[in-house]
Amino acid sequence: MSYIIDEFDVAVIGGGHAGCEAALAAARMGMKTVLFAISLDSIAMMPCNPSIGGSSKGHIVKEIDALGGEMGKNIDKTYIQTKMLNTAKGPAVYSLRAQADKIRYQSEMKHTLEKTPNLQIRQYEIVDLLVEDGTIKGVKTNGNTLYKCKAVVLCTGTYLKARCLYGDVITECGPNHLMAATKLSQCLKDLGIRLYRFKTGTPARMNKNSIDFSKMQPQYGDENIVPFSFENKSEDIKREQVLCWLTYTNEQTHDIIKQNLHRSPLYSGVIEGTGPRYCPSIEDKVVRFSDKQRHQLFIEPEGENTEEMYIQGMSSSLPEDVQIAMYRTIAGLENCQITRNAYAIEYDCIDATQLKISLEFKNIKGLFSAGQLNGSSGYEEAAAQGLIAGINAVKYIKKEVPVILKRSDAYIGVLIDDLVTKGTKEPYRMMTSRAEYRLLLRQDNADQRLTPLGYELGLISQKRYDALLQKQYEIEKEMKRVSSIIVAPSEQVQQLLEKYHSTEIHTGVRLSELIKRPELDYEKLSILDIKRPELPFEIKEQVNIQIKYEGYIKQQMKQVEQFQKMENKKLPENIDYTTIKGLRIEAQQKLNDIRPISIGHASRITGVSPADISVLLIYMEQNKRQKTETI
Repeated sequence: MSYIIDEFDVAVIGGGHAGCEAALAAARMGMKTVLFAISLDSIAMMPCNPSIGGSSKGHIVKEIDALGGEMGKNIDKTYIQTKMLNTAKGPAVYSLRAQADKIRYQSEMKHTLEKTPNLQIRQYEIVDLLVEDGTIKGVKTNGNTLYKCKAVVLCTGTYLKARCLYGDVITECGPNHLMAATKLSQCLKDLGIRLYRFKTGTPARMNKNSIDFSKMQPQYGDENIVPFSFENKSEDIKREQVLCWLTYTNEQTHDIIKQNLHRSPLYSGVIEGTGPRYCPSIEDKVVRFSDKQRHQLFIEPEGENTEEMYIQGMSSSLPEDVQIAMYRTIAGLENCQITRNAYAIEYDCIDATQLKISLEFKNIKGLFSAGQLNGSSGYEEAAAQGLIAGINAVKYIKKEVPVILKRSDAYIGVLIDDLVTKGTKEPYRMMTSRAEYRLLLRQDNADQRLTPLGYELGLISQKRYDALLQKQYEIEKEMKRVSSIIVAPSEQVQQLLEKYHSTEIHTGVRLSELIKRPELDYEKLSILDIKRPELPFEIKEQVNIQIKYEGYIKQQMKQVEQFQKMENKKLPENIDYTTIKGLRIEAQQKLNDIRPISIGHASRITGVSPADISVLLIYMEQNKRQKTETI
């Protein structure tokens, strides 16, 4: 017999990066919230790489922060090295990445959860979901106790029926050998939810004292610190940084791997799950990129108070003896001592096309899903989904319209739209190339794009919102000032232009027009602008970017306007697409399954052609006329 222990508004199942953001968002929006984790030691754990951010992922963390999430603030507290990536390219693809002190990151996030009003954390395995008449009513623990709730957010990560593998060793466990969730998968199946089997992996960890760094290239952090959180200033979080190191595999490494492929569960058929295309194991790299003589490896500290080093770029599921042999062929690792073997991990995840764009299950009211359970990979993608799922769980309870970020609003919008609309047959990783409006979705303007929404939701304070308004005012004021300045030809001007190999001028030119030249920028031209006010870096950065890329930004805004027209053509929820003449059978099936919310949404469904969209537009126009005639 089961007993009801407590009642909550929102229950979050899982304490990883998705679960933390979901629980914090719900609690901060005033809901009585509980977070269940199999082990409280797994809260905000980094079972793989000890870092936050990176290409496109840095954008996501900035967006999480702009909406009022916690990940950016937490990494600012606990980073040990920080670096801006892709600076040789345009600002659209600049991406911030920080090495984390894993233990501190974990403990800081756990403490934040513990201090948050309206939020409780409890160590339980959830084994069953209570659903009545298609609506979530509560959850059941492995202790046979019941917790009533109005909404549930599933954030189980890689724990569902998880098993870790290397060589012949198979352990039924989750990441870092923590207990797996063994019963919830069957519950989901019983509720009619389709599951996939995915796989990921992690490299070995090594004792720092056994590594010869003199044979490696040092990798330094940036001198000028850029915080992840818009609430922080560079000078507030600047601290001494640790070194990372670069080394490479070689032909001897590859030979050892090739000779032992039959002993890898990935190639012997033991592993059933589909692995990530964009973060392959070293076995995969050697096989798929056989023409490459070497692969780069980054040796990264796991924290300041540990000697363990993470071998970025060399995840594996080979046996222990092979791992030792292959790692010791690498420059600097000849005498390495492995503290934790590399391993692969298999786990259950859902087909995300069963979700609405709000991340609520289509067939179960009040049940939401976020993170790696939805088929994504990465801490940042998980946290972003958790934040949106937590927000929309509150919106569901309040019977309010859910928050839906469009592809033109945020990388988070692209991420969720891709997962829910197209689904994924392999672990999904966000990349800048997936965002068609990436010039507008830069990480530097995430606050201007999303903080007003965070304020409206109650996740952003009045003080922070007022600071944003002041920042926007200062940007506009400075842009107007710069655009009004005429630079006349002079010896000083010509010398400056010659210095930067820029074409000389013969008549007066607006300062803003000079900034637009590729070889010049706002800072380089400061010597010609004697009345320039002292401004914070973030203001100067925005002025430079918005002036320099004005033409491209306007062009992309026009594309967004066209996109919005299609997004604004809403489709009724109750359409039976099999009754619409002219739609191909595949399109009927896909449309009935995905249930798109707009014509734009429908156009992105795999299997729905432009011809099918034309049929839908005609159908909508005919319906509109019929309603008008009836009136």
